Amino acid sequence: MKRFPGLVTDWTQLIGKTVEAVEPLAGKPGAVVLVFTDGSFAVAPPLAPEPWEIGEALKNARPHLAGTHAQAYAEYDRLVQQDREALRAARLEKILGAIHNNLEQIPELKDRLKELVKEWK
Repeated sequence: MKRFPGLVTDWTQLIGKTVEAVEPLAGKPGAVVLVFTDGSFAVAPPLAPEPWEIGEALKNARPHLAGTHAQAYAEYDRLVQQDREALRAARLEKILGAIHNNLEQIPELKDRLKELVKEWK
């Protein structure tokens, strides 16, 4: 079966191909066979990508999709920046919380923090 003519096993072989049909595979819910107009075909797993996969896909496909989806990419960029800022703020709160929670158990922490602030000035 793996030598059947037209079986595509490398995604790069799909460049420029046109999909003729998408047929579900009964043995694996969500999986399909993609049939192309040139007689080739590929088996695809379920389309349930993780958020990190979608993010990487959007980044990698940007040169190809940005012209068609400029407004969506602008919103995506805004949300990515907002997420970065939220993560930064959360890290800051975590650090400040750790300092506050440990001041009583580690009295020298306060002095060390004062020294660090002086170094930064």
